[in-house]
Amino acid sequence: MRYDLGARRQILLKTAMVAALMMTAVGAQSSPPAATGRQVVEGATSQPPQVSLRPIARPVAVSAVTEPRLRPRTRPLQQTTAAEQPSVSAAKQRAFQAWITAFHPRARAEGLSQATLDRAFADVSFDPDIVQRDGNQSEFVTPIWTYLERAVSEARIDNGKAALRDHAQTLARIEARYGVDKEVVAAVWGMESNYGRFRGEREIIRSLATLAFDGRRGAFFESQLIAALKILQAGDVSPRAMTGSWAGAMGHTQFMPTSYLAYAVDFTGDGKRDIWSEDPTDALASTAAYLKRFGWVKGQPWGLEVRLPAGFDYAQADRKITKSAESWRRLGVTRADGSPLPDHGEGALLLPSGAQGAAFMVYRNFAAIERYNAADAYVIGVGHLSDRLRGGGPILASWPQDSRPLTYKERRELQQRLTGAGYGTGGADGRIGPKNRAALRAYQLAMGLTPDGHPSLTVLNRLR
Repeated sequence: MRYDLGARRQILLKTAMVAALMMTAVGAQSSPPAATGRQVVEGATSQPPQVSLRPIARPVAVSAVTEPRLRPRTRPLQQTTAAEQPSVSAAKQRAFQAWITAFHPRARAEGLSQATLDRAFADVSFDPDIVQRDGNQSEFVTPIWTYLERAVSEARIDNGKAALRDHAQTLARIEARYGVDKEVVAAVWGMESNYGRFRGEREIIRSLATLAFDGRRGAFFESQLIAALKILQAGDVSPRAMTGSWAGAMGHTQFMPTSYLAYAVDFTGDGKRDIWSEDPTDALASTAAYLKRFGWVKGQPWGLEVRLPAGFDYAQADRKITKSAESWRRLGVTRADGSPLPDHGEGALLLPSGAQGAAFMVYRNFAAIERYNAADAYVIGVGHLSDRLRGGGPILASWPQDSRPLTYKERRELQQRLTGAGYGTGGADGRIGPKNRAALRAYQLAMGLTPDGHPSLTVLNRLR
């Protein structure tokens, strides 16, 4: 299903974020370095590009009228009139056409035929709106509790349960083939395109060529353009039917072209890996194949909400520190409702908003979803939505709603001030990684603060 234009007009983008977030943080390219070429991202930061299957864009607030795909990555498309479109000079269009001509030899060197290039670039023009979207991304990030309210809304849960009923046989066969829970596949589908309702209708060749020519990440988008042309040459889709988001993500579950080439599957057996059509079968199977490829463990949850005891050593809340269920029980960790922590294998503690919010015990399947989109909020969103689709309840802990995430500039300032105070962070790039959290914990301990390693405004103000 392509975007419904009437519904799209209702998607009211806001450039100012909520008072001040995936991770996550699909598309970016996040770690470990695999075929997707991702970079490590902790939390949904405001810095592009950081997602597994697609370039990340900072999240923006959307109206509650409709539910576009919710991930800390690309903004939902907004219908614009001809008068609202940025103007393009004749000189700009000539330069773009000259770039395409110069690109042809590079594409042929990658095995693309001149016939494929001629067919793909027929009538392709520069799209200034895409460059404007790539450059005008809000610096602010969405608090995880706001993000989860939208990502796991009652409407998305209801629509997901309907999707599970409508595609029960297909999802059961996919689960049997790949060992990935059908609710998780459905949750990714729901997060990425609201179960196929918002797949994107921009022509991918035009979008990627525009971004490769005039975007901030030309080399990345040129590699995606070459991959998209290889998809066309293979005959999986025609140039005009290859549609998706302005940033190049395609189909029901929003694969970037390079990831499509590496992981998409023909589950229907018709000879094409068709992730664009009304039938979501190939897209859903491709998502399951991707998760299996990156370590999905059948029968293991993505994570569980847990409760920490008073006086807990927050230095233990580190993704690199994994313990058995028995070891965590001895430290006083229970399920959120107070019942004993079940044994799902080695797990690590994750505190997405620090000591003041919900705590999660996460397992290997968390890391598998993380390969799809590296933002913590996205992974928790997919995991929690899948739990709700099974009939699970809401998150029990409260969130620190009187706080907000730090902006990119504030995170850099935090790093600079920590380093200046003698707590080395290894640089000021605005990304809060393990070394930064260790420096934060050391500072918090020295100041008598809760050493949760969380980059909060309270700590930044203290450093000031």
